[in-house]
Amino acid sequence: MMKNKVSRLNLIIVLGFALATFLLWGWGNRPSTEPPWPSKVAGMSFSPLRLHNDPVAGDYPTESEIAADLALLQGKVQAIRTYGLGGTLSSIPQLAEKHGMKVTLGAWLTDNLEENERELERLLLVAKKNKKNIIQVIVGNETLLRGELSVEQLAAYLDRTRKALDLPVSTGEPWNVWVAHPELAPHTDFIAAHFLPYWEGVALKAALDHVDATYVMLQEAFPKKRILMAEVGWPSNGRTRGASVATHANEAIFLRNYLQRAVKNHYDYYLMEAFDQPWKSESEGAVGAYWGVFDAHRNQKFPFTEPIVRVPQWRLLAGLSVGLGLAAALILFTDSSTLRRRGRSFLALLANGMAATLVWVVYDYVYQYQSLLTITVGICLLFGFLGICLVLLTEAHELAEASWMKKRRRFFAGTPERELEIASGRSFPKVSIHVPAYNEPPAMMIETLDALSRLDYPDFEVLVIDNNTSDPAVWQPVEAHCAVLGERFRFFHVSPLAGFKAGALNFALQQTAADAEVIAVIDSDYQVSPRWLSDLTPYFANPDIGFVQAPQDYHDGDTSLFKKMCYAEYKGFFHIGMVTRNDRNAIIEHGTMTMVRARVLREVGGWAEWCITEDAELGLRIFEAGYEGGYIEQSYGRGVMPDTFIDYKKQRFRWAYGAVQILRRHLGALLGWRDKRLSRGQRYHFVAGWLPWLADGLNLFYTFGALFWSVVILLDPQHTDPPLAVFTIPPLALFFFKVLKLVYLYRTRLGASRWETLGAALAGLALSHTIAKAIVAGFWTKNIPFFRTPKCENQPRLVQAVLSAAEETLLAFLLIGAALGVLWLQGGVIPGARLWAGALLIQSLPYLAALGMGVVSALPGSAQGEKIPVVSS
Repeated sequence: MMKNKVSRLNLIIVLGFALATFLLWGWGNRPSTEPPWPSKVAGMSFSPLRLHNDPVAGDYPTESEIAADLALLQGKVQAIRTYGLGGTLSSIPQLAEKHGMKVTLGAWLTDNLEENERELERLLLVAKKNKKNIIQVIVGNETLLRGELSVEQLAAYLDRTRKALDLPVSTGEPWNVWVAHPELAPHTDFIAAHFLPYWEGVALKAALDHVDATYVMLQEAFPKKRILMAEVGWPSNGRTRGASVATHANEAIFLRNYLQRAVKNHYDYYLMEAFDQPWKSESEGAVGAYWGVFDAHRNQKFPFTEPIVRVPQWRLLAGLSVGLGLAAALILFTDSSTLRRRGRSFLALLANGMAATLVWVVYDYVYQYQSLLTITVGICLLFGFLGICLVLLTEAHELAEASWMKKRRRFFAGTPERELEIASGRSFPKVSIHVPAYNEPPAMMIETLDALSRLDYPDFEVLVIDNNTSDPAVWQPVEAHCAVLGERFRFFHVSPLAGFKAGALNFALQQTAADAEVIAVIDSDYQVSPRWLSDLTPYFANPDIGFVQAPQDYHDGDTSLFKKMCYAEYKGFFHIGMVTRNDRNAIIEHGTMTMVRARVLREVGGWAEWCITEDAELGLRIFEAGYEGGYIEQSYGRGVMPDTFIDYKKQRFRWAYGAVQILRRHLGALLGWRDKRLSRGQRYHFVAGWLPWLADGLNLFYTFGALFWSVVILLDPQHTDPPLAVFTIPPLALFFFKVLKLVYLYRTRLGASRWETLGAALAGLALSHTIAKAIVAGFWTKNIPFFRTPKCENQPRLVQAVLSAAEETLLAFLLIGAALGVLWLQGGVIPGARLWAGALLIQSLPYLAALGMGVVSALPGSAQGEKIPVVSS
């Protein structure tokens, strides 16, 4: 009954959000009634180049292709304007005459003076051969705007052409260039001006008024000259420029309203332009390809008389969004019986939002002209976007389960009364405590052993395994102290001993008392609570329990500001992540403060000496063998945290590198290909738990890609656009979601102060680059690479701080410099550039955090501040 009730609730929630998603698509695509397109327009700019053509390379369409384009326009356009006479383009006037169209003939001028002479010769020849339908001539197009000729040079070309031809002659330039260079007007018979409000960043709703105002400005500036609107239009795709947004709908709305106004105001015009010209993206940026009324495949891009719908395919896209959102939500709802309605609604909202965003991203990208390069880039960006969605959904799932659970499914606590009842009538199982050590300070080791001697438990032994410590002055005092503590404490100095910590633990397993039923492990710096064994061994009365884990904890968390921040960062894993994982029997065993059933440890083959995180790998093998693990959130022992930022980084590098080793070795079992004994919840948590680290690894490539892209923008801002917003926003969304999630959970779940929360966030961010390097190294190497530590012990503290985060500092300043450069070059007119600069600055935050942690680590003495509470045992 309960299961059916949960299923009905899940269905109601997902269907409700699915309906809301569909309605939002519909609301955003309400039809817009605009003036109808006239039966015939006065003129269109005409470039008959097709997808495979490129005039820069001398590749032109055939005469039959040009004729087909003119036939498509026949009856719809009175006149066409051309731009150049290269190749087959010189045949346009003759072909246009056959289709009843007049021609404004254009000659293309550049800073190549020799080619200009040849172009003018072609112009004169074609104009004299086609006197019937050539009505005027335009010599040069935006030549002054590009800075390729001076006013004097252009005037000379105009004068020569006017003298040679009995036709009106002008040159094509934006209206503002004409206003800036009135001295050019005496050399022309009319003013051929371009009115393209998109390039000026004018909003669509103000665009026509802007065209009217600038037209009047030209009339006032040149009262004796006829004004020809030689180009007037709006692009259907491309980057937003100022307030100008390039979409199919906006192009349709602008042109249909302009044509109505052109009739009213008696404008002489040429629409920009007949057909999309993808080749122009090389010189004008991506938007240069999208000014046509027809696309490059010769399809009409928008309706001429029917209402305008911003996304005509919105019903299909809405359906896809709903389908993907339903699938994602139902997957997230798997095993959600204890999740409150608020948590399910949150997951459904996010699933539908991510699905709609994904559908829109793919639609927006494929609705562009593609090349092999853009297809390759698009596929890479799509996989990156899918990865971001996956990480975001798993982060959201953890947030929901940490915040809105009705009750914990598998709750373990100290002194488990039910298990004590099960254990009544039998003796306490013998515990063998293993303490591996290498070159540890004797005084610290002695404190660890003294704490063990105070255990309130009847039957245990302690095995200290010192492996490969070369200085007798280090290990002999520990050996002597074991002798003082009595026969329960046995000391072993083994050298050489392979396998590092795992090798030492396997050696200890061989020396373990035959009657020991439980193996307990602590690090050499841990001081345990007397109740540790008494409280936790009763759980082994359950024969399915393979290991029991208590959290790592630290007794020096309030000794410095650096350690306060580190301590706060650790708490998120041990008091949020491990708690939610425990609900599905999927905790990560983490070595110290762990207790393992001896029989199970031997059954699965002991500790893995090939893996540097042998503890987590062992826990996974125990799960694969069909046993359970239990997590007790209470603290039963405290150790010492890393003393420096370098040590902190080394520790996290080892954890992340070991995670990749485990993934590579156990991938078949984790994905369910090879070993089916892991439950779906276990597979989910082990894969999802490491996804953020894998994302950090991919983020390293993103950082270098972002820097490369930014350098190209700085070197060639005219032809290089910032990345599309749909690919810039998702990484930013993931970053802010993770920050907000941390703040929310720390404040609500852990009751942390504002300063503790900030410290945890900065400490976690500071490790991003280290984790990224470990992930990349884990996939490319089999054994852990050497972690190079800067030799800076004799340097001033500030120098030590910078050197401890040297790579991160360099990347931070490169990203900040790139952001400022992009803002300076493009930020004034391209909102996408401002967004990209913001993304670069956000991208620099983890690297700046590393520098900040290095500085905090190098601060002298103990920092004063709020004491961070420790979970009591």
